Amino acid sequence: MRNEGLGSWPARRARKTPHRTALIHQDRATSYAALHERTTRLAHALRAAGIRRGDRVAYLGPNHPSYLETLFATGVLGAVFVPLNARLAGPEIAYQLADSGAKALIHPSSHAVLVDGIRGETDVRVRIVVDGDYEERLAAASDEPIDEQIGLDDTCIVMYTSGTTGRPKGAMLSHSNLTWNAFNVLVDQDVATDETALVSAPLFHTAGLNMLTLPVLLKGGTCVLVEAFDPGATLDLIERYRITFMFGVPAMFDQVSRHPRWAEADLSSLRMLSCGGSPVPAPLIAAYQARGLTFLQGYGMTEAAPGVLFLDAEHSVSKAGSAGVPHFFSDVRVVRPDLSPAGVGETGEVIVRGPHVMPGYWGLPEETAAAFSDGWFRTGDAARTDSDGYVTIVDRLKDMIISGGENIYPAEVEEALLAHPDIVECAVIGMADEKWGEVCRAVVVARQGASLDPEEVLASLAGRLAKYKIPKSVVVVEALPRTASGKLLKARVRTLHGSA
Repeated sequence: MRNEGLGSWPARRARKTPHRTALIHQDRATSYAALHERTTRLAHALRAAGIRRGDRVAYLGPNHPSYLETLFATGVLGAVFVPLNARLAGPEIAYQLADSGAKALIHPSSHAVLVDGIRGETDVRVRIVVDGDYEERLAAASDEPIDEQIGLDDTCIVMYTSGTTGRPKGAMLSHSNLTWNAFNVLVDQDVATDETALVSAPLFHTAGLNMLTLPVLLKGGTCVLVEAFDPGATLDLIERYRITFMFGVPAMFDQVSRHPRWAEADLSSLRMLSCGGSPVPAPLIAAYQARGLTFLQGYGMTEAAPGVLFLDAEHSVSKAGSAGVPHFFSDVRVVRPDLSPAGVGETGEVIVRGPHVMPGYWGLPEETAAAFSDGWFRTGDAARTDSDGYVTIVDRLKDMIISGGENIYPAEVEEALLAHPDIVECAVIGMADEKWGEVCRAVVVARQGASLDPEEVLASLAGRLAKYKIPKSVVVVEALPRTASGKLLKARVRTLHGSA
């Protein structure tokens, strides 16, 4: 087999465990043999539609077997997979399609209106509807093997991550990046061949795909795909399928623990609970420990595919609040501004290096160069290391807000707010929220002579930003605090307006 990348995984698994169940979706099971056949047919269908090596193929929609079939099929052809966040608004989707130069888009009919609305803004020439012509195309396609020569260093995925400039950047993840990240998960989390994973975290996010789904499929386990997270349904699915492994952000696990059935639900099958996106609160850890369950916590980012630090079960209590130590095949440092090592307990910037770290951003050579120093990726996150080498993230140098596991960059929201005709200045800050961890608050200055209605300001963002990015509150002020040179004092904004 000349294909060394992810596109070969279904074929390699099918020759080892063809009859084992790979995917379950809405009670329908797909074996590894069937996944291989369907992936091959889709690759033929895409090739017949004109998709060639290096072309970008985008997917827009919730968790579904077709998502993984598209990922693997593009890997068969040597094409590049572009997962799109199904929660984004039309203009945001249009930008990512245009920026990536996607030639094909696969989506369910639920997103047809959105896609129709942006048709003239992209280069997409092939559209396949999951619950439309998708199955017809597969049935008409060949199941003959395709063995393109694909190297591990070839680009596999362009996954967009929001940038501080207000425009998302496409992290280019190679087949090697994704494979080494999967190795890290297999080593550090002891994924078993009989694993049954509940995939309710969205696959279009790096953690749901790369920290859960791909490692389980590489090992030969089963992934139960859920299109939308629901705490009650989660308890039902754990019992029904004897789930052993699941990933979620703290807000998801918190909702499960607050469900009326939590106390009597049968959770005896669970072996691993992996949590990321933001620190796990101590009361939440205690709630799960009371049921005999322990969190495996981690820290990462899309650019690292994503695992960087990992806190194992053994140290989940003694090192609570820490993000852990580097994954097995990761190197991590906490450094001063001159990149010299920060001392124990000293706050510095997290930098990371390893075979799982991306080579760069799609079409952005200057941003790529700025993100690396002597081969180390600069995360922009501040942290400190204790005497045992455990790293605690203490701040986000890039002002990122994490709401329910979703990354929100203020600059992007601020750009949308400044499009309002009566707003001349604005600052977006994060506020603590019991349910979501953090939510956005917009602090705005009206143009002279204008009167701003906070509700109208929020309404103006509908359809232009994803719902989770829209601030939960608006504060109208006469002026924003700035330095003598005019630089916004974000810390002062938080002090003045960051409380309830």
